[in-house]
Amino acid sequence: MRTVPEWIGKDDNTAIPPRVRLRVLLAHGGKCYKSGRKIMPGDKWQIDHIRALINARPGENLNRESNLAPILDDEHKVKTRADVEEKSKTYRMAAKHAGTWPKSSRPMQGRPFAKRNP
Repeated sequence: MRTVPEWIGKDDNTAIPPRVRLRVLLAHGGKCYKSGRKIMPGDKWQIDHIRALINARPGENLNRESNLAPILDDEHKVKTRADVEEKSKTYRMAAKHAGTWPKSSRPMQGRPFAKRNP
């Protein structure tokens, strides 16, 4: 059997060629990697990055064939939402750690001092 070198995109915006899409679909047995459902002719599906590009560490290239998998459209919407939530949480935690997260514009109100009887 002939081996083909792994496709690696030059950057995050490099489009995935059709030949690679087909190889990824065949490598996963024609199934959605999230639901496990067989992708039938006429089903809308996409190629998804298993580990999202937005969650990559600096200098890490995740736009590669080993990080790709077929996914049905409905499942992809759910996964993308989860990826964005993960990125937001990671950013908030890093910003708080660095001290750059905005502080509240209204300080928390404390209990007022007790009134003294004259």
